[in-house]
Amino acid sequence: MTQKVRIVFILYPRLTQLDFTGPYEVLARVPDAQAIIASKEGGELRTEMGLSFANLAKLSDIDCADMIMVPGGPGQSEAMLDADFMAQVKRLGEGAKYITSVCTGSLILGAAGLLKGKRAGSHWAYRDLLPMFGAIADEARVVRDGNIITGGGVTAGIDIALTIAAELAGEDTAKMIQLAIEYAPAPPFNSGRPEIAEEKTVAAVKQLFAAFAQQRRDAIAQFTGNA
Repeated sequence: MTQKVRIVFILYPRLTQLDFTGPYEVLARVPDAQAIIASKEGGELRTEMGLSFANLAKLSDIDCADMIMVPGGPGQSEAMLDADFMAQVKRLGEGAKYITSVCTGSLILGAAGLLKGKRAGSHWAYRDLLPMFGAIADEARVVRDGNIITGGGVTAGIDIALTIAAELAGEDTAKMIQLAIEYAPAPPFNSGRPEIAEEKTVAAVKQLFAAFAQQRRDAIAQFTGNA
């Protein structure tokens, strides 16, 4: 009997739901994969936009994971400063074969000490914060360094998950999953990355995210003892 690959999605309040649900849609389809959704308290959890997830497992009840997947979101700073939550991320991450994240979930991995000396990605607006954890910021949409797979913001989670699916089950299976979910991006606007978006659009989004960026920087400084 084939042993299932245990993938633990580590959630926290005010995460960005697509950072989680996008990869989940892919990875839950991987043959012989067991997807476990967990949080510090277990039970019910509310996301950034008010959507709730229920019946979550409790992180402390999970003895081990073959892979951890950490999404990003506005609640990342508070989660990072929660010592009990971070202890569980560190414990499960240190024992996992694969350590993965989407968007600013990589900042949580960094805070857990899992990215030192490693290339890692994040949402473009917060990528420059990764070196504060000893990581090497990489602008690629999907970034792999050994057993660590991270990447860009929100929608990049599907690309990250397909990369993981190919690692776990082979490229043919990953291609089948991609077709099954009809993942064939054809955006109406060519503004999905700062390198190709209009300058006025980049400036507007930077202004929109400025407060979040400073909040995250302050939280990291507090976490690392440099406040």
